[in-house]
Amino acid sequence: MKAAWFEQFGVAKQVLNIGEQPKPSAGCDQVLVKVITSGVNPSDVKKRAGSSAKLLHAGLVIPHSDGAGVIEAVGDNVSRDRIGQRVWVYQAQYDRQLGTAAEYVAVDTNRAVTLPDSVDFAVGACLGIPAMTAHRCVHADGDIKGQRVLVTGGAGRVGYYAIQWAVMAGAEVIATASNSEDRSLCLSLGAKAVVNHRDKDWGQHVLQACEGKKVNRVIDVEFGANLPQILICVATGGIIATYSSTQVKQPTLPFLEMMFMDLTLRMVIVYAMPETAKLQAIDAINEALTNNKLQHRVAHNLKLDQISHSHELVEQGDCRGCVIIQMN
Repeated sequence: MKAAWFEQFGVAKQVLNIGEQPKPSAGCDQVLVKVITSGVNPSDVKKRAGSSAKLLHAGLVIPHSDGAGVIEAVGDNVSRDRIGQRVWVYQAQYDRQLGTAAEYVAVDTNRAVTLPDSVDFAVGACLGIPAMTAHRCVHADGDIKGQRVLVTGGAGRVGYYAIQWAVMAGAEVIATASNSEDRSLCLSLGAKAVVNHRDKDWGQHVLQACEGKKVNRVIDVEFGANLPQILICVATGGIIATYSSTQVKQPTLPFLEMMFMDLTLRMVIVYAMPETAKLQAIDAINEALTNNKLQHRVAHNLKLDQISHSHELVEQGDCRGCVIIQMN
């Protein structure tokens, strides 16, 4: 089968190979998926660059955890009724070597979720890390109906979905964005107001947008860089759910200030989510897909031969939407 892989860590153009690899087979409790689309996420490019030092100990890696396609075969303990199902795939390359940047991938049957016929395969490749992360950030700490929720980076992969989940749950959403196009997008998703996170004092602007009231929840994309401004506008007893800190990789916390504000800090990554939380996210995603309640944003649709470029786009950090590899 045609696939992309790396056998050493480094720059995308230098370490990513494209060629033939053995076609996998479905093991016990697994399904074999013919991959139509593969999603490229920040965790994928970080692993290729060497964030997981032991990753290559078991051999070459076919990258990417998210994708979508059609089940072609099933292993023992899996109903043959699954053959032919359209599915979206998540965690394909978590704690294992072979991900979705290939014509076929074998995954545990519970990692291949039925994709409604009305939903495009490109959208299916957006659902694992972006939509599930956003759902966890919004719903992990109880009901948010009537609360004020700040979503930083509202036009990004996760923020885009976080705004929608929060609005569906009855929250008043304030988002941040850095340009007029993204501002309009956030407003179209239901945000009450949008402030520019490139402004030096954007935390004060959030307060102004909330008529002086502080936000109860924060869904944050750049924890280390954003924390000083977040502390200006988050309420005592507030909750910060963050899923990334790329600019400041080892943030320093103002412990006393945060303690006297009785703040809760939640770190979110899909791989470590409890299985119950994953199932809740999956149920919510598929209910929303079936009823056309979610909007999606694909920034780039590329071919497998362009996989190095896809990694570069994600690494640049300014992609507004998901980066997708088309496998056919």
